[in-house]
Amino acid sequence: MHTLDAMKPTPQIAVVGGGPAGLMAAECLARAGLSVDLFDAMPSVGRKFLLAGKGGLNLTHSEDGPRFVSRYGAQQGAVAAWLARLDAQGVRDWAEGLGVATFVGSSGRVFPSDMKAAPLLRAWLHRLREAGVRLHMRHRWIGWTEDGRLGFEAPSGPVQTRPAATVLALGGASWPRLGSDAAWVPLLAARQVAITPLVPANCGFDLAPTPRAQAGMGWSAHFAERFAGQPFKSVALRCADGQGGWFTRKGEFVATAGGIEGSLVYAASSLLREEIARNGQARLWLDLLPDRTPEQVLAACRHPRGARSLSSHLKSRLALDGIKLALLYEVLAPDTLHDPAALAQAIKAVPLALAAPRPVAEAISTAGGVALDALDAHLMLKAMPGVFCAGEMLDWEAPTGGYLLTASMASGVVAAQGVLAHLQTR
Repeated sequence: MHTLDAMKPTPQIAVVGGGPAGLMAAECLARAGLSVDLFDAMPSVGRKFLLAGKGGLNLTHSEDGPRFVSRYGAQQGAVAAWLARLDAQGVRDWAEGLGVATFVGSSGRVFPSDMKAAPLLRAWLHRLREAGVRLHMRHRWIGWTEDGRLGFEAPSGPVQTRPAATVLALGGASWPRLGSDAAWVPLLAARQVAITPLVPANCGFDLAPTPRAQAGMGWSAHFAERFAGQPFKSVALRCADGQGGWFTRKGEFVATAGGIEGSLVYAASSLLREEIARNGQARLWLDLLPDRTPEQVLAACRHPRGARSLSSHLKSRLALDGIKLALLYEVLAPDTLHDPAALAQAIKAVPLALAAPRPVAEAISTAGGVALDALDAHLMLKAMPGVFCAGEMLDWEAPTGGYLLTASMASGVVAAQGVLAHLQTR
């Protein structure tokens, strides 16, 4: 049995979890002069951070404050308090301090100048080590011992430590192969910590069968074989917002073998997921030509086509072909296809029914986790003084676009400042 309770000149703080929230908490604590040990079950830290940045690391977003905060939905009030400690500009300034310049893309998203996650993470780890943070890799947290120590399984055998305070930043349940496996849920539940069930966020969905689908399939075999993996570009998605209104967003997404996924779908995923939970299915409507008015589409559909096929007519008059044209044949009845008014209406609102979100392990992130009312304003567990929680293991969610990363890092700052306040009261 190995212990980490050697005499130290300053209070020892344990940070459990080496994602963005845990790393940010460790940085703030070390900068305040505390002795920080960071534990992670994986061989290296920031694995999900690196994978998320594989196609270009989206650090944050350039939207103004009120609009930025609105992206957090039902929990925007709580998240706004975190962002008051570290907002989007604060994240950019932090990156600049690591020697990583940033820029705003055409979508408003903020990226490192070289688009890469690895150089930023290397600079971050260098700064943490220089500040004295000790990294303990392959240390899987297994809860508390009977006498209140933190217990870990490590390659060298069991490890125990009794820190002055603990920050848990253990992630949700998405991408478990990278370390976020939600193994912490029963450990906290056993300590009477309220936990909302973890569900997929920023996720794809399985389709309810289209009219041409075979049994047990979402798309027809023909559509799935030809178009799975192909994008719907420049479309608009509309669905109910759960409050008597409508959510509408323009963008793009991808057809999968049995459903849909991609940035436009992720933006609406919380609404679609909740509608499925309420009603067993969710409905959405796709505008295949959002840059054309209904009148323009109707005029094109009514234009005489002579001997041309409907497919050729729609391609020449409306530039509808490929996956968009195939979707019309997949979903619409023959009578609708050959009725110009009904066809024009459908092109501006193709209906799709969704049967279920994809499994949580496939999701980009999760909703649910430690209930926010189980925490005080400093993110300390009310049931466990001295234990703080941060990041995706808390019950909140955000769309893609830099919002998730920004708020995760901000929550790490809040938890670290909470540790400092807690130590002062002691």
